[in-house]
Amino acid sequence: MNYYHFSDYAELLKEHNLLADVHNNTDEVVSYLTFNSKQVTPGTLFICKGKNFKKDYLEEAQNRGACAYVSEQHYEDSSLPCILTTDIRKAMPLLADMFNNSPWKHLTVIGVGGTKGKSTSAYYAKAIVDDYMSAIGGAESAIFSSIDMYDGKTKFESHITTPEAVELQEHFRNAYESGITFAEMEVSSQALKYDRVSNMRFTVGIFLNISEDHISPIEHKDFEDYFSSKLKIFELSDNAVVNLDMDYADRALEEAQQCQRVLTFSTKDSSADVYGYNIKKTNEGTSFMVRTADFDEEFLLTMPGFFNVENALAVIATSLLVGIPKEYIHSGLRRARSSGRMEVYTSKDNRVVAIVDYAHNKLSYEKLFSSTKEEYPDYDIVALFGCPGKKAYLRRRDLGTIAGQYSKVVYLTEEDAGTEPVEDISREIAQYVEAQNCPYEIINDRGLAIKTAIENVENNSVLLICGKGNETRQKRGNEYIDCPSDVEYVKEFLAEYDRTH
Repeated sequence: MNYYHFSDYAELLKEHNLLADVHNNTDEVVSYLTFNSKQVTPGTLFICKGKNFKKDYLEEAQNRGACAYVSEQHYEDSSLPCILTTDIRKAMPLLADMFNNSPWKHLTVIGVGGTKGKSTSAYYAKAIVDDYMSAIGGAESAIFSSIDMYDGKTKFESHITTPEAVELQEHFRNAYESGITFAEMEVSSQALKYDRVSNMRFTVGIFLNISEDHISPIEHKDFEDYFSSKLKIFELSDNAVVNLDMDYADRALEEAQQCQRVLTFSTKDSSADVYGYNIKKTNEGTSFMVRTADFDEEFLLTMPGFFNVENALAVIATSLLVGIPKEYIHSGLRRARSSGRMEVYTSKDNRVVAIVDYAHNKLSYEKLFSSTKEEYPDYDIVALFGCPGKKAYLRRRDLGTIAGQYSKVVYLTEEDAGTEPVEDISREIAQYVEAQNCPYEIINDRGLAIKTAIENVENNSVLLICGKGNETRQKRGNEYIDCPSDVEYVKEFLAEYDRTH
């Protein structure tokens, strides 16, 4: 790996009109780059970022051996050399790219954007790519998603959709150094708005759909800010995949024209480049026909949910763009799974079908609840969910309303409440559930809520347990606390149900 000098980073920011000043210039070589003071090692260029940054972090970095720091503010108490920048967020992707020697250039990077379906589509793409890689002797692909991160060297559960540029480019470098040639990643609106993915390119940028979400003082001020942030994925993509069935498809298509190639997909418009039709439930899963310029044949998804056909069509189009043979598209989709997404567990007497899903916004609820009603016409729907604290406030209205419209009963519970009281969040949601004349119960303890929902089933029922999927942490206060996942809870309490019925 090539290492650069302090002065190289200063010159880089100067070239991009982001350099304000340099203090205590030095010719020292930078051996690491981070914004986490606890990760600093000797020779680190430390980045001072964030509204909550404290001078104590810089002192800790210096004590751990940092050779210099980058900041929008000069800390006179520190004797370290300093690069002052006019915009730390715009500076970070440049610094990260230089330090890691542009590793993304050696990878085929598939970026997945949209309001709903990003993680499922990323894992569908991964299944297809990995089948292809296995056949040709290549390495398992990297994945960067809201579920987990794998870069060839590390694998861990994530709690953010798209990492900051400094972390992301390190993951790309790990992947490249591990012999990996493909990477799939979710691309959040926040990542696009705040330059986490600037100064890199996606081989393919997928735009799945758009619906009002993440509107709050700390995320996006309004829908236009949210949508325009999402659309930035096309500026960074060589090729594009666009859903013709989504709201505002014309605008997305117009933005996509800046890419070299654009493929469209649809289940409604037969003129789409990838057209899905004759969608039906079978004993094995969901079968559907796909027509493209090159073929017209049946595909199978064994992961449930009719709405997942859209995600499959998106990755079929992507696979065509990156040259993956059709046989691996078939095999990958057949075995594709996304942890915590549409995981189905059934009691022995078939009275209780528990579906654990990460659905957490308006569009995903509309798809999940309507699809469940269609696929389980003789079953009641029981919903269990919460909403995160101090963010995406409109979800409380939207999710409460949709769940209330479809459900026999709704259980409201904890879902990353953070510093906001769980009870307050649940009561706000409850008013919208109640407006649909749907009964509800507030149970703050998520495990107890799932147990109660299973125990109190009266008729054949589908329990939609939404929002957390297979996550094993809850955000309480400013920390993430370990806890059992919804999948673990469901398995435990369904086993209890089976013993007593």
